[in-house]
Amino acid sequence: MDIEQIYTEYFGDVYRYILRMSGDVHTAEDVTCDAFFRAMRSIDSFRGDCDVRVWLCQIAKNLYFSHLKKQKRTVPIDEAAEISDNDALEDKISGACEAERIKAVLHGIPEPYKEVFMWRVYAELSFKQIAQIFGKTDNWACVTYHRARNMIRERLEGYENEK
Repeated sequence: MDIEQIYTEYFGDVYRYILRMSGDVHTAEDVTCDAFFRAMRSIDSFRGDCDVRVWLCQIAKNLYFSHLKKQKRTVPIDEAAEISDNDALEDKISGACEAERIKAVLHGIPEPYKEVFMWRVYAELSFKQIAQIFGKTDNWACVTYHRARNMIRERLEGYENEK
């Protein structure tokens, strides 16, 4: 496999996947570059059990979660100084808390629902592409995605009822 060809063909897909997960252009760029660097170092160990895009996105996803653990989601001092209105700060904190709650719920749902949901929402793959990844039908991918959405919605409503 030619890593340059893989990079040219899949960089955009991996970048968009991480951008949707992180919501931050710089993080998406860093993680995507790190993912391709890691893929380049381990290309010989790629067994071909799955699509190259799936393999690359899995590497990127793992790197992104490692990045989150290291960062621990703190607001930089410069950013905090720019926020002069208390309501804006509360909105920012509330939004961050909601995002963390959604991520926690997402990672609490079982496979394959979690993966199908992530491929659909973060990587913006079609049901046909998702079906190919799993070796299933388009209908299976669609049903699995909607079941995942319902699971997430129910668990988020459970959080709201706990308040």
